[in-house]
Amino acid sequence: MAPASSLLRAAAPAPHTHTSFSHHTPTSSSNRTITTTTTSSTPLLRLQAISNHMALPQTTSFPAQVVPQAPEDPLFGLARAFKADTSPSKIDLGIGAYRDENAKPWVLPVVKKADEIIRNDPEANHEYLPIAGLASLTSKAAELVLGASAPAIAEGRVASVQTISGTGACHLGGLFLSRFYNPYGDASKKPTVYLSNPTWANHNQIFSNVGLPIAQYPYFDKKTKGLDFVGMKNALSNAPERSVILLHACAHNPTGVDPTPAQWREIAQIMAAKGHFPFFDTAYQGFASGDLDRDASAIRLFVELGFELVVAQSFAKNFGLYGERAGCFHYVSAPSSDAPSVTTRVASQLALLQRSEISNPPIYGAKVASIVLNDPALFAEWKENLRTMSGRIIDMRKALRAKLEELGTPGTWNHITDQIGMFSFTGLNETQVAKLREEFHVYMTKNGRISMAGLNTKNIDYFARAVDKVVREVQQQHQ
Repeated sequence: MAPASSLLRAAAPAPHTHTSFSHHTPTSSSNRTITTTTTSSTPLLRLQAISNHMALPQTTSFPAQVVPQAPEDPLFGLARAFKADTSPSKIDLGIGAYRDENAKPWVLPVVKKADEIIRNDPEANHEYLPIAGLASLTSKAAELVLGASAPAIAEGRVASVQTISGTGACHLGGLFLSRFYNPYGDASKKPTVYLSNPTWANHNQIFSNVGLPIAQYPYFDKKTKGLDFVGMKNALSNAPERSVILLHACAHNPTGVDPTPAQWREIAQIMAAKGHFPFFDTAYQGFASGDLDRDASAIRLFVELGFELVVAQSFAKNFGLYGERAGCFHYVSAPSSDAPSVTTRVASQLALLQRSEISNPPIYGAKVASIVLNDPALFAEWKENLRTMSGRIIDMRKALRAKLEELGTPGTWNHITDQIGMFSFTGLNETQVAKLREEFHVYMTKNGRISMAGLNTKNIDYFARAVDKVVREVQQQHQ
């Protein structure tokens, strides 16, 4: 749009020149007087006033004190820095996505087959899915988590909704609890969501954004680099009754530390005594141990014990469908005569919330996962693909521990193999992490978490020697 001053120049008429002849002596041209005057018109004054008004400094409804510049997401900032690094020795141990032996993304062979089936299907289209998603996916996803013969499914106690991966499932669950979970009989008093310390960073803002207060329970023991089980139990025992407890079903992110089966049972007993509400986040089923049933055992234990609970489920890691955003949210009611009615009501409200959020979930990733989960041969092949990924990560854990112990790197390194899943909390401090990045072009989060999938037989020696060097140097500086 042209500036106001330009509009003014274009719209304003040229000054009007008025000539008057005063004849003092009609017969003498020498006595003729010519007077010229210039006058400003009223429309011009109005345009000038409009121009002055438009030229006033423009203000915003969103000044910096109201909308400050947000910090860059640490993980995606790390990825950006890695990409810009031109060193041939650089190693990306940051964002959690599986990489093969050549540090490349791996499209699962079974996913390629499902993709081929979709492309060759003459009935394939891009129509909207129902609000709750692809039924052939959500039903099998529930079986995957709870077990194909789970009584909860047979009794109609499960409501499942397809979501925007695990993040969307956590959000939908948080939104539902914020709206409908009123354990204290006072709608203004929201229940607190307890998160492990540490947890996946996104958990904090997901629940805060829907108005749920958050708190922490101890989880990682920095001395043992294992589970602070005593601290965790004490926190759950002291939390207000009927609090929401978020639990990582397996392959805890970011620590890689999981409770043992016996510890899970103790956790369940404490939560039952306090009336706490379990919120499971499962993003690594089958990816952690290579065994789908083992990785779902904690959730199944709580369901068997009669808990009412919810589950956020992601297919990003175990199907390699990172960018397709395929996931599910499951509500499981406790056993009772009116459980099917409760489940139906919950399902109706979940659909209503979903409709106002995304209307319909995306179709492609859902179709891929559904095809695999519903075809026995492809399902068996998928389990082999899972064992390939989890097996390579387990091999890297063993190799890294062996190399650090061979080098005599100060400290103990058994936690590398004690932990499970994609991530390992190395125990490296922020100073050591910074030196690894500056001197060796190794990229990891500043809390010392590494993605084991970023290691391979071609870079693990280099990484182990780099860790050995920075641990010794930083240790000497503090002596």
